[in-house]
Amino acid sequence: MLDRRNFMKTCSGMGLAGTLFPGVLWAQAQAQTPKKITKEMIENAAAIADVPISEEYKEMMLESLNGHAKSYEEIYKLHISNSVDPALIFDPVLPGMKLETERKPMRISTAANLAPPSAPKNLEDLAFASARELAELVRTKKVSSLALTEMYLGRLKKYDPTLKFVVTLTEERALAQAKKADAEIAAGKYRGPLHGLPWGAKDLLAVKGYRTTWGAGGFESQMIDEDATVVKRLDEAGAVLVAKLTLGALALGDVWFGGVTRNPWNTNQGSSGSSAGPASATAAGCVAFSIGSETLGSISSPSTRCGCTGLRPSFGLVPRTGAMALSWSMDKLGPICRTVEDCALVLNAIHGRDGKDRTVQPAAFNWDATLDWRDMRVGYLKSAFERKPDEQQDAAKEEPPATPEEQKKREERKKRREAARALAQYDRKFNDAALAKLREMGVKLVPVEMPKFPYDAMVTMLTAESAAAFDDLTRSGKDKLLTSQKDFDWPNTFRTARFIPAVEYIQAARARRMAMDAVAKVFHQRRTTCDYESNRSSRRNFAQWVARQRRTETVDRRCERFPERRRPRNSRQLDVPRKIVRGSRTARVRARLPGSHGFSSPASKVDACVLTEAG
Repeated sequence: MLDRRNFMKTCSGMGLAGTLFPGVLWAQAQAQTPKKITKEMIENAAAIADVPISEEYKEMMLESLNGHAKSYEEIYKLHISNSVDPALIFDPVLPGMKLETERKPMRISTAANLAPPSAPKNLEDLAFASARELAELVRTKKVSSLALTEMYLGRLKKYDPTLKFVVTLTEERALAQAKKADAEIAAGKYRGPLHGLPWGAKDLLAVKGYRTTWGAGGFESQMIDEDATVVKRLDEAGAVLVAKLTLGALALGDVWFGGVTRNPWNTNQGSSGSSAGPASATAAGCVAFSIGSETLGSISSPSTRCGCTGLRPSFGLVPRTGAMALSWSMDKLGPICRTVEDCALVLNAIHGRDGKDRTVQPAAFNWDATLDWRDMRVGYLKSAFERKPDEQQDAAKEEPPATPEEQKKREERKKRREAARALAQYDRKFNDAALAKLREMGVKLVPVEMPKFPYDAMVTMLTAESAAAFDDLTRSGKDKLLTSQKDFDWPNTFRTARFIPAVEYIQAARARRMAMDAVAKVFHQRRTTCDYESNRSSRRNFAQWVARQRRTETVDRRCERFPERRRPRNSRQLDVPRKIVRGSRTARVRARLPGSHGFSSPASKVDACVLTEAG
């Protein structure tokens, strides 16, 4: 019997593996019975793929294509799991970059004025406190870890029916960890600022004894008998895991098998994703902090939508061992918190090599809360902040629909365009507020532009890698169990990815390298094109701090679904340059924090970049 893997091997032998031809021909063969390749199929497939094939080659191919080569079938029999990474490793470190490898003690904000002299009568008054504030209360024994854990568990249960951000409560594990933390602190064994603090994990991180669903239908009962490295490290830091939080199915969006995770500030909106649950729960004051993941915006986007501070670390800073793989060359794990310093405290605990994830670099992360942000020069993408919602001109150019089905698809596309346009208009005022707030804080803004490259076309790499990561899901037909089945959802994406030529994947990787070099030069070139404070700035280390003004109305607005919610303490103290922490109530971090990065670059003039949300 002819199988697809044998077939692809034969095409490879003919020098056609890097074209669309094999996929087209295979599809034709599958549509007929018996499953035998004919000369006519080759001719039709060659015409579709625009691959000229002479007659003598067609005859030669017929015998080979209907043979029984064994190698692909043998690989298939290995049943390769999602946890197995490819032999190839993506390296983000460019020539000339230097890794800061020396780990130094954290310089966290001072304890003075951080916490109230005693615990409030109603412990829920601490629900929106920063991790740094909670840490001081726990350290000084004014609040017990057990009390905080019970409070956050109660809030998770109370608001989950509305926000749908919980997959599994880890209550038994959490209570045991909290009691242990209190006992250790009472005995004088304080592990650090995360000791005793309740947190939530995006449900693509494996935790022993609890299901790891990846948010996807068909995986609701999946058990992985290990703890992810990040989970282990937070256990070692004394943090208390209270819940496994939602993600869009297989890390896409905010739709999972249990429904749609909601933005707590506007429950008519989804939370965005795919770190949907971590962002929603953190914003709603239901955990002290959370861990999310990002491949292409999955920390930054929900943090933007829900008003959190999300830190997307550089690729290769945090080990992904025990986490679901989507794209081996793009996946990253990072914290979602309520302040910038909270993100630093968490990243300090989870970064560094674990001996298993081979992509992790020997980079240090050294946080300094005393940094004066007025010393920084912040670059921002001027064209992105000035961009107006695209006019819907593409619809006018379309030819009249030929069939009712085509008309239906066009109407769906039109609705999506209109929704995207409305959302862009809704978000515009917050983009403008970001720049206004930074200027008000005394930050020097420098307009920059990204080098012109086909960035969207490079997403081919993500598409191909994700399809490989879930190859068995597609071939087995189990992709039909996923909740959402639209043209932009994973099932259709995985199927279409089978037609990406291997050559084009490599070309996208080469284009990506060119883009990396070009973006690195943006920072170098600002040294010569920007002249003010040159002597002072030339001595600064490179730091790519990508921040964005978060929705300022979230500080003042009380969601009708949360009548007891109060304004976060100290939320208006954004102008105090002695600490960057307070800026985090309205700022989102998407890359490296200033003074705490692991990568440095020679001749840097722009110390930071502010970007709008992409996609």
